[in-house]
Amino acid sequence: MRRLLTVLAAAVTLAAAVYLPTASAQPQSTDSTAQQCRSVSVKAPAGTKAETVTAVAHAAGTVDVPPVTPLPEQHIPDVPAFCDLTVTLTHPGQGDRAKVRVWLPLNTWNGRLQTIGGQAYAAGDYGGGLAAAVKNGYAAATTDAGVSTYIDTSWALNSKNQVDTTLLKNFASRSEHEAAVVAKEVIDGFYGKPASYAYFNGCSTGGRQGYMEAQRHPDDYDGILANAPAINWDEFEVATLWPQVVMNNEKTYPTDCEFAAFTNAAVKACDSLDGVKDGLVDDPQRCDFDPRRLIGTEVACKGQELTITASDAVVVRKIWDGPRAASGKQLWSGVPVGADLSALAGITPPDADGNVAGAPFPVPAAWVTQWVAKDPSLDLSKITYSRFTRLFQQSEAEYDKVIGTDDPDLSAFRNSGGRLLTWHGQADQYIPTQGTVQYRQQVERKLGGAQRVDDFYRLFLAPGTPHCGLNQGHGTTDDLGALTAWVEHGKAPETLPATLINADGRQVTRNLCSYPSISHYTGQGDAHAGSGFRCVFPSRH
Repeated sequence: MRRLLTVLAAAVTLAAAVYLPTASAQPQSTDSTAQQCRSVSVKAPAGTKAETVTAVAHAAGTVDVPPVTPLPEQHIPDVPAFCDLTVTLTHPGQGDRAKVRVWLPLNTWNGRLQTIGGQAYAAGDYGGGLAAAVKNGYAAATTDAGVSTYIDTSWALNSKNQVDTTLLKNFASRSEHEAAVVAKEVIDGFYGKPASYAYFNGCSTGGRQGYMEAQRHPDDYDGILANAPAINWDEFEVATLWPQVVMNNEKTYPTDCEFAAFTNAAVKACDSLDGVKDGLVDDPQRCDFDPRRLIGTEVACKGQELTITASDAVVVRKIWDGPRAASGKQLWSGVPVGADLSALAGITPPDADGNVAGAPFPVPAAWVTQWVAKDPSLDLSKITYSRFTRLFQQSEAEYDKVIGTDDPDLSAFRNSGGRLLTWHGQADQYIPTQGTVQYRQQVERKLGGAQRVDDFYRLFLAPGTPHCGLNQGHGTTDDLGALTAWVEHGKAPETLPATLINADGRQVTRNLCSYPSISHYTGQGDAHAGSGFRCVFPSRH
């Protein structure tokens, strides 16, 4: 029972990591010709068979999205009338069935396609993102890839505890490409003309899907919005189990209050590195706060007074530092300074004797037990540092080519005229930001430097922002609007205007800088209003 409660508690945390995609780009044109909801003929993509094609009409009004564990139901108001056309695909002889849903505005189509990506182990959207896109005039598409929901990984292994390679291939890359092919065909058949522009919009798993499309299917989309991307999947998924491994091996389980004390102290110590104290750490990599400074500090926590110990400081230092092999070699980046440590270093409520245990986040826990160890009964609390290193290396060896999504050769996407825009929160508690930074650096090395890469791929880092946070009430930005302006008008975003939430919960306006430049305060202007900042290269400030 306690283990079940642990999983459910972690699932509630996951709800904060699942986002409603933005769809705010203003329509440039509108097809005012009324359409009737009807099915269209679909020529299945190569290697697939279309089993069924169904069409369901939806009148204008509220779209009710049912609850999907761990998310509650959603109610999206003021959605124009649309036709929900669903195509069920199978790969003959492989026993899979993947659904592609295309929502087609009946009266207000803006001439564009927007495909919505997934989250965690869900390959696609359950209605909230589709409805948001339709409200803004898009024909919207998504696929379930034939797999399950956000934290349901029952599809991972077959009855012989072998990885279901068909479904993993669908989830990793194949179904997303097939969804693009089907969606374009459906739009052409339904409206009698193709979409003028095709966009992909995703965060987290959706971000990874966007990068995979750019890498393997560069002609699918004109513009890809891929935020907080779960690229380097085979590495970071194991790496994000590291906080649990640390606590179990050090036999120390700090409370969320104690973790917050370390985070708040680090933010306070490193806040002014960008030239001003505004509650945001612009570059966590430069923050060298030593957690040992808090040893002996009293922390008020739920009616108790706790004293931070040397062991607590060791745990925090190792989590910030990131996983290392026994040789000392760093395997992956750690949780960024400023991010919520308790997200990956969760613990169970105290039992009758006051004892607690680790409560792993479901996503890395499932990856390690099912895809890597292929043993759902594996006791994660028993993983030693050396066993962790072996699991990390095994995951990389078995799955990098399948789902790593880390190929830096984006030349085909560049040559096709595509545009890729990404923002990633500097306080991402689930996907270490440095993985995205390192990928961007690899692309620069492959394709001739930052300026050449900026022609088609831009990365923006958002200070103080958690996982997918600019879509979740932890701040806002019109990322899709910036992407459409770039694709359709050639206006590359030098900055990405954003409203951020600082450590005090206060709104801060800031222009996010295009990597590798960073935001630095000049000493003049209202820092909270975003004035007085300029984008500089790190060596210049």
